[in-house]
Order: sequence, then C-alpha cells, then structure tokens
Amino acid sequence: MNKVLHVLVYVFLVLAGAALYFETQLNAKRSLLTDRNRLQEDYLVKIARTVEKADPASDAAFEIKMDTSPVEAEIVDSPEMTNVLEEYPGSLEQANLETYNWDNQNDRAQLRQVYVLDFEGKPVMDGNQPLMRGKGTEDELLSKLFESCKTQQSRLNTTRAALADLRAKLESVVAEINKLKPIARQDKVTIREQQEKVTKLEGEKSTLENQVTKVKSQIDELNSEITSLKDEVATAKDETEATKEEFAKSQKLIEQLKKLLQESIQTQGAKSVGGATAVTTLPAGDKGKVIEADNENMFAIVEFSAEAMKELKSGNLENPLPSLELGVKRPGFQGAAGEFIGRIRLRQEVKGKNYVVCDILGSWEQDKVKDGDVIFAD
Repeated sequence: MNKVLHVLVYVFLVLAGAALYFETQLNAKRSLLTDRNRLQEDYLVKIARTVEKADPASDAAFEIKMDTSPVEAEIVDSPEMTNVLEEYPGSLEQANLETYNWDNQNDRAQLRQVYVLDFEGKPVMDGNQPLMRGKGTEDELLSKLFESCKTQQSRLNTTRAALADLRAKLESVVAEINKLKPIARQDKVTIREQQEKVTKLEGEKSTLENQVTKVKSQIDELNSEITSLKDEVATAKDETEATKEEFAKSQKLIEQLKKLLQESIQTQGAKSVGGATAVTTLPAGDKGKVIEADNENMFAIVEFSAEAMKELKSGNLENPLPSLELGVKRPGFQGAAGEFIGRIRLRQEVKGKNYVVCDILGSWEQDKVKDGDVIFAD
C-alpha cells in the first residue's frame, strides 16, 4: 500500500510540475497576445485619424478665363473667352476634412469587442460559431474604415487625373505663350524702328514749316511795303508778283516734300512686310534623291520633295534658290562613315519642276554618287 501511495505522490508531483510549466508558458503567451492587441488597437486609432470620415462638399466653381481669339493686326474689343477650369473638380481642393477619432473609451471598447453580444452580454451564436459581424463589434468600425479608405483612394485617383488634365492645359498655354513671344518681340522692334523714322520725318516737317512761316512773313512785309509805297506801285507790283511766284514755289516744294515723306513711309512698310530672309539651314531629315549623276564632270540632278522646295524658298516658290550644302547617303552602304557618301552644293533649279542641278563636292567623297542616293540635311 505504501508503495502505491509513493507512486501516486510522484505522479502528482510530476503533474503539478507539468501544470506549473504550462501555466508559465500560457502566461507568457497571454502577455504577448495582450501587448499585440494593445499595439494593434493603438495603430488602428492612429490610422483612423488619417482617413477622411465624409466626402467633401459639392464642387466649388472656379473660373479662369483665357482669350482664345486669334492674334491678328486688329483691335478686338470683345475677344472670345474660355474658362479653362470649366471641368476642374474644385472639391478636390477642400482640406482639413473630418477624420475618424476612435481615441475614446467607447470606440476603444468596441475595437476590443470581437463578437456580437445580446442584451445579457453573451455572444450571439451563428449556428455553432459566435457571430463576429454586426453592430457594436470591431468588424463594424473596420468596415466603415475600409469603405472610407476606398472612397479616399478613388478621390486620390480623381485628383491625379485632374492634375494630369490641368498639366496638359498648362503645357498648351505655355506653348502658345512661347509661340507669341517671338512675334511680340519682332513687333516691338518694328514699332521702335518706325517710331524713329516718324520722329526724323517730323523733324524735317518742322523745318519745312519754319521755312513756310518765314516765306509768309516775307510776303507780309512785302504787302506792307506795297501799302506804304504808293508812289512805287509799278515796282511794288513786280515785287509782289515775284513774291507770289516764290510763295508758289515754296508751296510746290512743300507738296513735293510731303509726297516724298509718304513714299518713304510706304517704301519702308513694303520692305518690312515683303522682305524675304535667305535660307541658311534646313530642318534635319531626308529632302530628295539623285535621279542623274555625272561623277566625271562632278554634278548631279536631284529631285527634291515639294516640302523640301518650300523649305529652300522659305515657303515662297518665287524666291531665289539659296546656295546650300547638303549630305548624300546610300541606305545599306557600309563605308568608313557608315551610309554617308559625300556632299553636294545647290547650283541651279529647273523651272516648273522640283529638279535642282548640284555640284558634287569632291573633298567629301566616300564613294561615287549614284542614281537613287538620298539627299539629307544634317
């Protein structure tokens, strides 16, 4: 009997040791779970503070009107205006919207509540399992947070699209401004030159007017002398006629100067409008091809494209052909310089066609120029 009791005592001691060990391990796990749940709860509260609780108010109306009328040499009192922000969603600019605030006793308690509880505080069962979704549970708060996150993400994507659209409009406006600025600078230069010419002509006009005034003064003096010298009427008449003749010449001189002034202004205007600038360079790219080559006499006949002819003559086919050098290449040719064959210089165009006779520049020769070689601008 004593042996049985000894065995039972040892068994109880072993079981007690095992229970103590498991209790120690369980307490460690319980502490880990408690810390983990507290950390999760704190970060859920922090994350909720970054999520907007409600949508912004309806779109605010923004208006920036841009003049869309063409820039021409005329005054436009009422230009066409377009609101560039007509489709801009102004609600995206609303800041400081209300966010979730769960840092209170009730919401924190709900974050810890996993199951739906009945009026007695017991979990509501869904079959054999406690119901985990419903009012008063952690799932309710997280579901609201999740839906608000999706809404905020959609609003963020809408903001990105609005920014891209606004950037495209800004690029268009900047390109238009960059295009107009060189024209405006040239107009200012032209206006300044014309103002200088007008100032000079006004000075000449003032000089002529002074001369006319002097002539008129002389006429008045002569008329006064005629009145006082009645005994010299015949002589006075001759002087008067001479004076009138001189006055007529002066008037004629004034008219001639006025005409010269108008012709000068018209000539300067015509030069400023109709003057053509000689072409010195062409945009890079293929311009034509060789249709006939004579390497012995060092010339070739080149057929240029219609677009290239416009570039050579500044868009006006009546302008003279510039003296330019262009490159020659042969697709597929493998030389020291790749496809490069040599260079040509424009000499004489064939009227009515896009043919131009060109000199072959021997100093650039990598191979003999052949029919079909491509002419290009670099």
